[in-house]
Amino acid sequence: MRKSILSRLNNWIIFVLMTIVVLTVVIASTVLINFLRKEEIKRVDILVSAVKFQQEATTPNLEVQGLILQIYSSNTTIPVIILDKDNQIIEHKNIPQEIENSPSEIVAFAKKMAKTYPPIELKFPNKNNQFVYYDNSPLLNNLRYSPYILGFFILCYFLFSFWFLRTIKKTDEGYLWAGLAKETAHQIGTPLSSMIGWMEIMKLDTPDSEGVHEIEKDIERLRTISERFSKIGSVPELNDRDFNATIQENYDYLKTRISRKINFGLHLPSYNISVPHNKILISWVIENLVKNAVDAMKGVGSISMTVTERNKHIIIEVQDNGSGMTKQQAGNAFKPGYSTKKRGWGLGLSLAKRVIKEYHNGDIKIAQTEVGKGTTFRITIKKA
Repeated sequence: MRKSILSRLNNWIIFVLMTIVVLTVVIASTVLINFLRKEEIKRVDILVSAVKFQQEATTPNLEVQGLILQIYSSNTTIPVIILDKDNQIIEHKNIPQEIENSPSEIVAFAKKMAKTYPPIELKFPNKNNQFVYYDNSPLLNNLRYSPYILGFFILCYFLFSFWFLRTIKKTDEGYLWAGLAKETAHQIGTPLSSMIGWMEIMKLDTPDSEGVHEIEKDIERLRTISERFSKIGSVPELNDRDFNATIQENYDYLKTRISRKINFGLHLPSYNISVPHNKILISWVIENLVKNAVDAMKGVGSISMTVTERNKHIIIEVQDNGSGMTKQQAGNAFKPGYSTKKRGWGLGLSLAKRVIKEYHNGDIKIAQTEVGKGTTFRITIKKA
């Protein structure tokens, strides 16, 4: 129990840390992007305003030209190329180093930048106008991918959160089932031991009594139930191999316990099947499915249990012609506490799922169901 609490505490610590990391990255990235955008937009706005003022002035303003030159000189990130009307290079700054010595490539780079922002025309009295080409800084261009990266990161975070919450839920359910099963086995075991002792005394007095033999069968049944709950509460060993024998024995037992108005059939392969399994728990699963089928048919109908081999798996199907289930009922069938019966606890199919999926690394599902026509449960277990 102490380990389970520590495990859950560690999971919550990881969850909180991941949340802090995600929020920190998102906030920091957003602040950084906004800051850089504002800075570059501010520089471009100042340059554009100065140029417009110069264009609108009737005479050249040396102060404005000096301001433009100052803005241009202080720029260390934004790529800028100034060309005259004949596409002759006047000045360039912050362009890729590999094209600095190639005038044709510089002009081509300027035309490429014009696709992002239209060039600013600088008008001079001698009509030798110049054109200022500019673009976003490389850092800001790279940051255009940041929303996608952040989106991917947040998606991963939500997937992790979903996995985490699902794991926590399964862990809690697992501890609940284990604790319930162990406690049930313990509670049954105490009076069972006493009953076995009294049975031995009764056999000494009346060894041939029919009542004694019947009580002995019931005690053996209680012993089996106690052992099942004990194995549910811990990791069982898969020491049994003869799968045909397990199914056949379970079928023989159930056939004597169900109504004679039910036609109960078994179809096994003619050859032996070797599957690592726990005989007691597999029998419990089959018994749950058969009893559910009997309840669905209200004691009258037919049940077919079939075992087949498919690739590297063994398929066990339990089919009945009972009342069937709606889609909603089928979707909730394996949830703990869900039952269509008035007196049902809703634990049988949930425990069956735990036995097959967690202990035998297999799968159990409703393969087919239709209201008024019946249901087919399918169990898949990997062969040895």
